[in-house]
Amino acid sequence: MRTLTALSHLSPCLTPSPSTSSPLSHPLPFSSRLSLPSSTISPIHQGILSSKRRPMAPVHSTAPSSAVISSVGELFNFILRGPLMPKLGFDSDKVAESIDRWIRCGSQLCRLFKLEEFKLSIPEKARIYHFYVPVFIWCENQLLNHKSSFGEEDEIPPFVIGVSAPQGSGKTTLVFALEYLFRLSGRSAASLSIDDFYLTADEQAKLRSQNPGNALLELRGNAGSHDLQFSIETLTSVRKMTKKGMKMKLPRYNKSAFGGRGDRADPSTWPEVEGPVEVVLFEGWMLGFKPLPNEVVKAVDPQLELVNKNLEAYYDAWDKFIDAWLVIKIKDPSCVYNWRLEAEVAMRNDGKPGMSDEEVLDFVSRYLPAYKAYLPTLYAEGPNGSKPDRLAVIDIDEKRNPI
Repeated sequence: MRTLTALSHLSPCLTPSPSTSSPLSHPLPFSSRLSLPSSTISPIHQGILSSKRRPMAPVHSTAPSSAVISSVGELFNFILRGPLMPKLGFDSDKVAESIDRWIRCGSQLCRLFKLEEFKLSIPEKARIYHFYVPVFIWCENQLLNHKSSFGEEDEIPPFVIGVSAPQGSGKTTLVFALEYLFRLSGRSAASLSIDDFYLTADEQAKLRSQNPGNALLELRGNAGSHDLQFSIETLTSVRKMTKKGMKMKLPRYNKSAFGGRGDRADPSTWPEVEGPVEVVLFEGWMLGFKPLPNEVVKAVDPQLELVNKNLEAYYDAWDKFIDAWLVIKIKDPSCVYNWRLEAEVAMRNDGKPGMSDEEVLDFVSRYLPAYKAYLPTLYAEGPNGSKPDRLAVIDIDEKRNPI
């Protein structure tokens, strides 16, 4: 309790609270604000710099107490043990130089997910400091590099970060956390999903009637079920959001419409963003997929042949707009079924409508052929047009933790 008391001045999130920790699935609204006083960070930062090459010990300082430095030292060492550190280009020097940034982001995420910083379980602590925070800092560094390539008088287009991740892998929560941190850092951020570009219900019905017997095109999901021209128009417009006073509505999709078959949401419900937009987070389960030779996809599932043909147009509609990539890598596509089943069981247990186990199996089976065909190439080569220094491939286990 002495450590908690000594640290309580760092930020509201570091203050002990009698409430119990909440799971990461219960976020706070974007209006929440949290900051770490610079007067406290500076001495901590200096303490880290002076001891980063050996196990952290209490550092003497005239500002924060030794308990504060000791706690930050423990967090510093915990951060360095994260599996993403070398992949994202972090080492002890770089973390030490920006430890205030790591602490601030971690505290803000605790606030977002209603977690008590000093009562984090190991999985919660790892999810924040081994996953969300390093990924955000990598993304923000990419944004800063992007901005530095323009002159002071130039109009800087938004930096588009593509997040390619299988269904159920946690991409929605990751993007939510990233957008939240960008906003709290004073950067205008927007988010889009490939779901937002699905065909309308009428167009989807037409696609289904044109391809009888092809289960992969019966429902939304695979290549061919998206309005690519609408994608191009939207992403082109977003890239032009460079001036103050500019406004734009971002499309959204209503998955619950027409008994779950879905439809594009009414434009009156679309969220509005104002310029200048600095960063756009664009996520999707098949983002970055590349067409393959026909014999390859037919060996997986003959129904993929048409999907593969449709995929040829997707680079110009999606991938070419993306400046940097986050690719979430899974060991086995069967994880998707288990994750989806978990989500539906949780919904049913909460009294909400959810798919039966058989419906989940049918739903996921329509995506598995594409995963089996396209994920190996995505993981081995990266998306079309991606640059090695702007690509981060993050391996996760069956519990969605980075490895």
